[in-house]
Amino acid sequence: MNVAIVDFRPDHAAVWAQLNTAWLAEGGFAVEAKDRLAIDNPQGVFLDKGGRIFIAERDGEAVGCCALVPTDDGVEVCKMTVTPAARGLGLARRLLEACETAARAAGAGRLYLETNSALTPAIALYESFGFVHLPARPTPYARADVFMEKRL
Repeated sequence: MNVAIVDFRPDHAAVWAQLNTAWLAEGGFAVEAKDRLAIDNPQGVFLDKGGRIFIAERDGEAVGCCALVPTDDGVEVCKMTVTPAARGLGLARRLLEACETAARAAGAGRLYLETNSALTPAIALYESFGFVHLPARPTPYARADVFMEKRL
């Protein structure tokens, strides 16, 4: 088995949309307006703003993804998922490592993310990776009720 974390390419657009639509459905979440923009236009929402998108591949097949978008004081980690069949291989941690490496290279002061309290395996991963909980704050996502950061 060959696993790799690669940068998003235009030919990843369909699998990017599939991965993100699938995790939202799996979690019982609605596809919100901000989701729709990110799913339909990853180039404009992330890459054109100086962000990155990473794709986790297993034997050449995309099985996970994660994006970074610059913020005023760091970068936000967004749209992170690994397919159920590829979970347990450490790919989510590898995606986070790619995010942290890219953020540090860009001189970012922190990684920030928003998630939902029902996503307990993801929260446990973020905590083990050094993220700490923040107080609630305004967010465009109805589902977001957990806010975390990792200072770099």
